[in-house]
Amino acid sequence: MMESSYVQAALSRDSTAHAAADTLHAVAAQGHGAGPAGENLFASLLHHLHDSHELELPFLHVHLPQFPPVQLLGMTIDLSITKHVVFLWLAAALLIVLALMAARSNARRRVPHGWGNLIEIVVVYIRDEIVLPNMGPGGMQYLPYLLTTFFYILIMNLMGLIPYGASATGNVSVTGGLACIAFLMIQLAAIRSQGPGQYLAHLTGGVHWALWPIMIPIEILGLFTKPFALCIRLFANMTGGHIVIVSLIGLIFIFRSPLIAIAPAGFVVGIMFLELFVAFLQAYIFTMLTSLFMGLGMKTEGH
Repeated sequence: MMESSYVQAALSRDSTAHAAADTLHAVAAQGHGAGPAGENLFASLLHHLHDSHELELPFLHVHLPQFPPVQLLGMTIDLSITKHVVFLWLAAALLIVLALMAARSNARRRVPHGWGNLIEIVVVYIRDEIVLPNMGPGGMQYLPYLLTTFFYILIMNLMGLIPYGASATGNVSVTGGLACIAFLMIQLAAIRSQGPGQYLAHLTGGVHWALWPIMIPIEILGLFTKPFALCIRLFANMTGGHIVIVSLIGLIFIFRSPLIAIAPAGFVVGIMFLELFVAFLQAYIFTMLTSLFMGLGMKTEGH
């Protein structure tokens, strides 16, 4: 209680503190029981990571349009535009523009150059190091989907590192949607390769029919655990780095000392570089595991 009182008193003397200071002020106030009802400590500290109905721009807050909820099969669905939805659209638009720029650049030159050459390097790497080893020659028909997945996730990850930006992949609904698409593609690849009959037969695990009541539920559950792991892995990794950065910046406003601020500021710079690496790594891992799961259901050479 004494520590919370100190934080609250110190922050109230500086009305021009950063948004992180306001967050810590809310945390301290909640420690006295003055926080909003039903809001816990974690939500108060990380409220700026949550989705919202407004965009925070320099000297301006843009309120996004909201629509009445829709009732469907007993469920309430909110179709209002949120901050993460806007950045989803921005990522899609940016991906289309960059892809067209690379295509036009390569169409004008026999030898790729500049931006077109960079994109071709990534495309060739994903084709030769991910698709062909995991899926075989039959996986080439799914290469456009895997390329789109990689670049789309990468752009969304990087948008969370720019000022006033937001990483849509830090929203479990977004990663869940990507995982649902991956689930459909995994099953589609398996059915097209094996045929419906053999696809259903693999659910038995090749065991005696007496064990089917045990094996079939386990195999069906395994179909869903793979995309679920993709969803949670991407969400957790893209959220964890932001939590660490907020925590380090929060130390500056707790101690309010220039000497103490040097160490957290240095660590924040290091974490930002690590986040840049993680943005590429998570896009690669999501794409690689998706191709691997698709390849497991396909009749590849030596499978």
